[in-house]
Amino acid sequence: MKYMKLGSKPDQFQTEGDNIRYVATELATDMVINVGDVKFYLHKFPLLSKSFRLQKLTADINEEGKDEINIDDIPGGPAAFEICAKFCYGMTITLNAYNVVAARCAAEYLEMYETVEKGNIIYKIEVFLTSSIFRSWKDSIIVLQTTKAFLPWSEELKIVSHCLDSVASKAYIDTSKVDWSYTYNRKKLPSENGSDSLWNGVKKQQYVPRDWWVEDLSDLHIDLYKRVITTIKTKGGMSPEVIGEALRAFACRRLPGFSKGTIQGSDPVKYQYLVDVITSLLPTEKHSVSCSFLVRLLQTSISLECGETVRSELKRRIGQQLDEASVADLLLRAPANESTIYGIDIVHELVRQFMMQKRSGQSDFPEDNDFQEMYPAFASDASKVKVARVIDGYLAEVSRDPNLPLVKFVNLAEMVSGFPRPSHDGIYRAIDMYLKEHPGITKSERKRICKLMDCRKLSAEACMHAVQNERLPLRVVVQVLFFEQARATSSGGGSTPDLAGTIKTSLPGESHGSSRSATTNTDEDWDAMPSAEELKALKGELAALRLRDKETGCNDTNSVDMKMSAEKAAGGKAKGLIISKRIFSKLWSNKDRLSENSSSDTSESPGSSNAGESKSTPSRSRRHSLS
Repeated sequence: MKYMKLGSKPDQFQTEGDNIRYVATELATDMVINVGDVKFYLHKFPLLSKSFRLQKLTADINEEGKDEINIDDIPGGPAAFEICAKFCYGMTITLNAYNVVAARCAAEYLEMYETVEKGNIIYKIEVFLTSSIFRSWKDSIIVLQTTKAFLPWSEELKIVSHCLDSVASKAYIDTSKVDWSYTYNRKKLPSENGSDSLWNGVKKQQYVPRDWWVEDLSDLHIDLYKRVITTIKTKGGMSPEVIGEALRAFACRRLPGFSKGTIQGSDPVKYQYLVDVITSLLPTEKHSVSCSFLVRLLQTSISLECGETVRSELKRRIGQQLDEASVADLLLRAPANESTIYGIDIVHELVRQFMMQKRSGQSDFPEDNDFQEMYPAFASDASKVKVARVIDGYLAEVSRDPNLPLVKFVNLAEMVSGFPRPSHDGIYRAIDMYLKEHPGITKSERKRICKLMDCRKLSAEACMHAVQNERLPLRVVVQVLFFEQARATSSGGGSTPDLAGTIKTSLPGESHGSSRSATTNTDEDWDAMPSAEELKALKGELAALRLRDKETGCNDTNSVDMKMSAEKAAGGKAKGLIISKRIFSKLWSNKDRLSENSSSDTSESPGSSNAGESKSTPSRSRRHSLS
């Protein structure tokens, strides 16, 4: 820390009690000055020779017949006045970053100008500020922080503006020229912490990160911090990512509990203001801050009940970057007045913002080469694929909440139903989890939630799980098996048994003139959960298809064996059902209509035509859960 000593005489100020100061000299004091509640016994000559204000005050009390001067409004109070008084006596005083602003403002109040006496204290303080304080990184920050207590004096004397300019200029300096100390507690590279300082015996220059300055500014008062960041942004040229990192560091430092999403403190109004300021300072460039940081800021604004303007802006910003979010980011706690654990309505709004901005013509991100290599068919819709995937995972997590209404689950899933997906395994997991955690839902509700999934886009692993899943309606299980047969037919290149025909011909016939009630009961059977015997029969069918895919060589022999196996299994299943051929045909016609209505994309499962898009939902692990 820089400091300056003025004067050469020893300090002769003495203290008597808490409120009396006097100069211990042979000469009797002839002047009493009350500064606040402290009484100073001093001599007129040294003070009046340097302070024009004291000259005027002394003249005033002589005219009024008083013998004491009262000074109640001097900036810095008794401590700052004592510094100026000691300077008048020529006693040694030490100025540093912590007291120089108080001394400067008090000297201005006392009018200790060069016109009163050459080499007066104002001149010396200005030299100290210019030559030392404003050249030092940390001293400039300390002085800036102390100016808050001396407004408007420090503002009028341009100490604040000089500090702002000093700090902003140093933040912009080439990192290779940063040779002063700074605070940096975040993860450093080996070259930053000194463990990689030598290379071939030659000492390398210490690496300085671009955001070296952000932590030192985090202790500033919020109003001063706002002015510093604004000044830095106004100068232009600073990377928006570095500005974003500065705001993140400030939020973590000044909002207790921010990293955990719960603010712990007794001053909500103060924290509201902090969130408002941070939001207003966010760079306009997309990706200047992470989506995770924006979501935490939104959660904080909701818990602190910040204004709607702030929350709307944060939701809009998150909508721009929703494809960057993880499931953990979106697990926002619901407001205290709601019965659910998680704020699914908030996520619903974030997806809506994402869709609005997509419709406004914002393009996806062509720089995401890794994703395009993995899923080239979806390269033009990369962000939508990512959002669909994260929403599927989110629904799987929130489905653990027993109080989550089906309508909220379905509404969120339907929002991303038109988004392309390489597979529907994620939405299947979500559906399975909801069915597990909400076993009491009705058949119609079970049927509604299962419509979110396109059976043709399940992986082989998911199909195997679905065929064994006692929570799915029988209609869905049979559809999974049907599409798995179609996939096996396409990939195997040989003949396979007609599963649908096998099952239909194995079912007992029924007159087309059956009553309406009989038809209704049959539909209910298909929407009901399958029995153990039915699952066993259908599992046998899937196993037969798996066996056929793995075997090579004698295709004709394999086909005959497969058909016999399928017919045998189907016959066993038929014993457990009372259903007509007409109703079974209706089942597959419903399936065809579902196929026509679902959104098509460019990555159909082999053997399926016009593969549709469906909705997304979450799932949790259980005995038959797919993880």
